Amino acid sequence: MIKRVFFALFIIILLVMATALGLDRWISWKTAPFIYEDVASLPHRQVGVVLGTAKYYRTGVYNQYYLYRIQGALNAYNSGKVNYLLLSGDNAQQSYNEPMTMRRDLIKAGVAPADIVLDYAGFRTLDSIVRTRKVFDTNDFIIITQRFHCERALYIARHLGIQAQCYAVPSPKNMLSVRFREVGADLAHWPIST
Repeated sequence: MIKRVFFALFIIILLVMATALGLDRWISWKTAPFIYEDVASLPHRQVGVVLGTAKYYRTGVYNQYYLYRIQGALNAYNSGKVNYLLLSGDNAQQSYNEPMTMRRDLIKAGVAPADIVLDYAGFRTLDSIVRTRKVFDTNDFIIITQRFHCERALYIARHLGIQAQCYAVPSPKNMLSVRFREVGADLAHWPIST
């Protein structure tokens, strides 16, 4: 009896894992036509949405995800592919403010303050995508983040009828644990709930 229970649990775990991996691959396939890795081929849109992340890890080391997103925002802005940058992120604590940190770094790098809009309620990818449509009253914008994050953001956008594209910036080399987390996030967003 106990062996049968363990075997059934093992089969259920395998099925959940296979479903999560299959869903992740399907989302990658469905969103691939809307992801650009070369800024020269990126279509022009009025708004570029930079999805937030912490500037530093808890250890005090620079977060490479953050640095690549900021550089991607600068590339898109300086090449004229976007006119405005919406910085969407978390500011749940007084000492932690993703949009304001991104704003400071982008202004320091030469972005005009008038071309930056802050979204302090981008607690989740879903929030950032939905709020971009509301804040800018636009149904077509560029999302700026890493490729694995582009896939989830575009899946959400397309499911909601938003014609977004994504500029996929580089990812750090050691991102296996993040990729596993993303598979779980894909499963958590299936189906989309707002």
